[in-house]
Amino acid sequence: VPLCIDSSNFSVIEAGLKCCQGKCIVNSISLKEGEDDFLAKARQIKKYGAAVVVMAFDEVGQATETEEKILICHRAYHLLVNKVGFNPNDVIFDPNILTIGTGMEEHNMYAVNFINATKTIKEMLPGVKVSGGLSNLSFAFRGMDAIREAMHGVFLYHAIKSGMDMGIVNAGNLPVYDDIHKELLQLCEDLIWNKDPDATEKLLRYAQSHAQGGKKVVQTDEWRNGSVEERLEYALVKGIEKYVIEDSEEARLNKDKYPRPLNIIEGPLMNGMKIVGDLFGAGKMFLPQVIKSARVMKKAVGHLIPYMEQEREEMRALSGSTEEDNPYNGTIVLATVKGDVHDIGKNIVGVVLGCNNFRVIDLGVMTPCDKILRAALENKADFIGLSGLITPSLDEMIFVAKEMERLEIKIPLLIGGATTSKTHTAVKIAPRYSAPVIHVLDASKSVVVCSQLLDENLKDDFFEEILEEYEDIRQDHYDSLKERRYLSLQQARSKSFCYDWLAQPKLVKPQFIGTKVFEDYDLQKLVEYIDWKPFFDVWQLRGKYPNRGFPKIFNDRAVGEEAKKVYNDAQSMLTTLIAQKKLKAKGLVGFWPARSIQDDIYLYANDEMMSPEPIAKFYGLRQQAEKDPASTDPYYCLSDFIAPRESGVNDYLGLFAVACFGVDELCKEYEKQCDDYNIIMVKALADRLAEAFAEELHERVRKEFWAYCENEQLEFSELRRIRYEGIRPAPGYPCQPDHTEKLTMWKLANIEEATGIQLTESLAMMPASAVSGLYFSNPESKYFAVGKILKDQVEDYALRKNIAVAEVEKWLGPILGYDPE
Repeated sequence: VPLCIDSSNFSVIEAGLKCCQGKCIVNSISLKEGEDDFLAKARQIKKYGAAVVVMAFDEVGQATETEEKILICHRAYHLLVNKVGFNPNDVIFDPNILTIGTGMEEHNMYAVNFINATKTIKEMLPGVKVSGGLSNLSFAFRGMDAIREAMHGVFLYHAIKSGMDMGIVNAGNLPVYDDIHKELLQLCEDLIWNKDPDATEKLLRYAQSHAQGGKKVVQTDEWRNGSVEERLEYALVKGIEKYVIEDSEEARLNKDKYPRPLNIIEGPLMNGMKIVGDLFGAGKMFLPQVIKSARVMKKAVGHLIPYMEQEREEMRALSGSTEEDNPYNGTIVLATVKGDVHDIGKNIVGVVLGCNNFRVIDLGVMTPCDKILRAALENKADFIGLSGLITPSLDEMIFVAKEMERLEIKIPLLIGGATTSKTHTAVKIAPRYSAPVIHVLDASKSVVVCSQLLDENLKDDFFEEILEEYEDIRQDHYDSLKERRYLSLQQARSKSFCYDWLAQPKLVKPQFIGTKVFEDYDLQKLVEYIDWKPFFDVWQLRGKYPNRGFPKIFNDRAVGEEAKKVYNDAQSMLTTLIAQKKLKAKGLVGFWPARSIQDDIYLYANDEMMSPEPIAKFYGLRQQAEKDPASTDPYYCLSDFIAPRESGVNDYLGLFAVACFGVDELCKEYEKQCDDYNIIMVKALADRLAEAFAEELHERVRKEFWAYCENEQLEFSELRRIRYEGIRPAPGYPCQPDHTEKLTMWKLANIEEATGIQLTESLAMMPASAVSGLYFSNPESKYFAVGKILKDQVEDYALRKNIAVAEVEKWLGPILGYDPE
């Protein structure tokens, strides 16, 4: 989706264009200041490769009549295309959606004028797009949300038919045209088309007499009076499981209408899921609703499968044929790559694709390359989707692409997951594979990508567009590497963070040296430490300012109601999980005397350090990317926060590892019940509990186990804002991007044997709901990002760790400030 840069100050627009990669849209320019100003701005916009929104506004003023709108847009079109050389496809006209229903007669035709002008503009000016701001239309009815939403829905229904391509509107609150209450629909039609001079008064009376804002309130079971087809579709759209098996059986017994069980899936069930897919794609349904719809679909299909198997056997026996029916749009093989255990995002993609009639072969987590490719070939897959959360997964995705190229497989490869990006896909994966490689940002985009790749009329143009876009991204990436400036490692070290260790009070010694294990931590204690924002992110429920955080999200007009439902479901499940001891929290903390030597941290068995040999070493990486000359910020490394060996100051370093066990067993039970919703729910809650465990344990470390802040009294909101002293950075994250440092932690504290938390070959933690890190008590310690580093640091780091440079480059690939190939 292009970034739209919107400002009335053109210098702000220019500044934005300089900072944005990819194709932007500028909103907006007009002929208000005359042709010279218009052309100068247009040339600058074209220079940056952006598209432009042009307002129907000239030296005289804003166009209100149909003919004025057309004339101004026609004039601007020829200036842009013939004088500036703009591609017509990069021109977006906004013929001004103006307010109706104001009580002033001259405003009555504003909606009609926009719609008529749009039709003519699209016919007369080939290639251009038409946009508009919807909120202006209904401004006279501010405060009457149901009326405004209905007006927007009706207006768009007609404007789109006349050629309107895009608009600024809260899509989540747009009603479906056919769902608008009939009386309200007619009133909106009359107002928009200026059919009734009293339409405004009638709308106001309607709003006052309908407490529900004109939305029809259906009795709980009124929908049960419809036909079996209507009931099945309604149950799917609303996510109601209660009657779906009963209704599926009723349809199956109607042999005249549905001779085969498959006919029910292809008929009412797929019709219902098509509605779900369309509503989700249009932003009119939210992810939790889609997951519930999928649960209903799976229950219905699960009821029909035994009958389909029986029929298949009978048909095979009669005909001797082994050919299978394929009612699907396409088949995708999904997998979390080898070494990675995180799969919530992948599961959501699978559910959304399933809702859009794709056959999903989910291979689970830690899937080796050969298994992925074998499954794709055996199932005649149309796509392969790879997912990963940790940075080593990026290398595994590159390996899969290389293998697909070597074996001359030509199946489109979709890339997704928290650690992936469009830039990494374009720079590192796509060049290894000649078939389509596409980064898919989230679940809602997967359907669009898959549908376009399956459409014979679209796929070649779509792939060509991706190739061009990724080539531009690669060029920008390599150009940026050339432009970036760095300090040498020695220069960066000379500008490191300085702390006057001798002038500070004596550092507090932890209450014990070594480790302390927690076998079965009280989950109830962790509930109040849960940060709910990432939970809502999993469900793709994001409130808009000022309702972004928890619990403000419940006030958000678009997602608030659904967020509250999901939260209530989570509370109910959480209560059950804790009461029935379905999950178990285990963890460990440990502390050791520590000293820093340049960029590394040495740990010792005791304070005396009689032996010069440390019991463990943690290696650090230092910032090298040059900072603003006016900045006095140092070039940080984690070792800066530990007392140097030569200072003579006794310092300490802590570590922790915590996890939530039992999730996989619960998911297997939900899988038997075809319950994707609760599978995702329990995984999301386990992740939250593990993070809450880390937060609560860190508080105990500060106040009890290390006790360097024993009088700390902070609210949970202050904990989230890191208002406490000290930090708990984790290997693989910005402060120390090297996952291999976990190996030192696991060996030093005997973590696997003590807690059961394992490391995969890619150094992901198992179970997936696990958190680990180091504890620093320095009051000046802070989180930072190492950022890009140069080869001199990579070589120095490899020498200190006594491993090959190529091995370091493999683990630190995403932060290399140079191309190692």
